[in-house]
Amino acid sequence: MDTITYLRLHFTTAVDDEWSLTVRYPKADLTAAQVQTCMNAIINSGAFATAPMAIAGADIYQRTVTEFDFS
Repeated sequence: MDTITYLRLHFTTAVDDEWSLTVRYPKADLTAAQVQTCMNAIINSGAFATAPMAIAGADIYQRTVTEFDFS
């Protein structure tokens, strides 16, 4: 059984759609200020065709995966 931690960044676009980016293995001591700095860098990067325009929120969540053994 493996538990994986994710950081999910939520944005809005120019046409008010939701846009999100999920990253595995964020730092355990990540601060809101660090997340906000990262999100602003993504907004200002111009790297995406449908660009995020504003920060809508962020969250950290964990997913536990249990694999079945069929042998």
